[in-house]
Amino acid sequence: MKVKVISRSTDEFTRERSQDLQRVFRNFDPSLRSQEKAVEYVRALNAAKLDKIFARPFIGAMDGHRDSIKCMAKNPNYLKAIFSGSDDGDIRLWDIASRRTVCQFPGHQGAVQGLTVSTDGSVLVSCGSDCTVRLWNVSDANLADSDYLSDNSSKPQAVYIWKNAFRAVDHQWDGDLFATAGAQVDIWNHNRSQPVNTFDWGSDTTISIRFNPGEPNILATSANDRSITLYDLRMSSPARKVIMRTKTNSIAWNPMEPMNFTAANEDCNCYSYDARKLEEAKCVHKDHVSAVMDIDFSPTGREFVTGSYDRTVRIFQYNGGHSQEIYHTKRMQRVFCVKYSCDASYVISGSDDTNLRLWKAKASEQLGVVLPRERKKHEYLEAVKNRYKHLPEVKRIVRHRHLPKPVYKAANLRRTMIEAERRKEQRRKAHSAPGSIVTEPVRKRRIIKEVE
Repeated sequence: MKVKVISRSTDEFTRERSQDLQRVFRNFDPSLRSQEKAVEYVRALNAAKLDKIFARPFIGAMDGHRDSIKCMAKNPNYLKAIFSGSDDGDIRLWDIASRRTVCQFPGHQGAVQGLTVSTDGSVLVSCGSDCTVRLWNVSDANLADSDYLSDNSSKPQAVYIWKNAFRAVDHQWDGDLFATAGAQVDIWNHNRSQPVNTFDWGSDTTISIRFNPGEPNILATSANDRSITLYDLRMSSPARKVIMRTKTNSIAWNPMEPMNFTAANEDCNCYSYDARKLEEAKCVHKDHVSAVMDIDFSPTGREFVTGSYDRTVRIFQYNGGHSQEIYHTKRMQRVFCVKYSCDASYVISGSDDTNLRLWKAKASEQLGVVLPRERKKHEYLEAVKNRYKHLPEVKRIVRHRHLPKPVYKAANLRRTMIEAERRKEQRRKAHSAPGSIVTEPVRKRRIIKEVE
């Protein structure tokens, strides 16, 4: 007669030290857990609800400017520094950690229209409507010592006076050149008081300019004549141009896919393009209900943030048609500039109400030190939520966002107008000769022509 006895060694389940976790033995045979999927579904549902409960994206406001904030710049070598420029000519360096002004850069007589920082983080370049470009020395003392008094001010290292007012400025990601936008596109060197090169295509004002992060000699601009133009500094003339139906306010290159850029447009949408194929947009990002004023990519290249005239800040996936987050406050007015922090953890917005606002890039993310067990728990809940995201209840909770009443009403009105236009087009097509009316895809509809 055989007798089966359950036996186990005490060494297998006894802790060596009191700090060790208890050993747990699990049999992963699916037949033993008939309710496993149901349990996981409830966990996904609870995780989605908890995300909504802990979604507190607003961290704080940085007050100090006396006029609306028009531009911002990050320092690539210093994580918690951000520069901002306002309509009254005031430029400030902020310490994001303490949310205080570290240094001021007085000198501009009119609105500051553009700010950028050199590759090594030592020189700040500013331009404004007073027809000057100013170079400022950003010393390490200014950055490292956040206990500086807020009235600490710096003098310009160089002042270059030019014929026209400037609208934007950007520095090469790798190199000594920077470019300004205005009546024409001017390329400057730090050591020269005159532009080393000038590009002009058409007679309208250029309003935004961005250097390519992968190829230092390529830059993109947008102008008041509704065009987006690509320039190559190695050529004597502009390379390519695409003309849209509405004006593009700002451009941002994807830092991880430097052949792609996204344009923030007046028609409430953002358009992602491949620089090699400009006759069609790769993706149309919808949701804003007023003109999109500024755009900036996350350092990871997976998301970008937009600021709009409708007084909201939205975060989009780089390939998503609709926003995944919307940030707003009762006091925030029209948003003119937005920036991702260099570690992709925070978003900074500058608006018409003279305040910079600091937001979390992930609304429900836990700030401070996260223990390894907590991090594993967060990762598990994220994975479970991702596994069941297609189910209606989880999908509804994850997608829900509270909107301010004016934005909600404007979105409904816009939706009604687009639907009416679509129905009208369908009826016109149904009552016309076959093939006489061709429906243009959304990605091509807003483009008039491409010029080379």
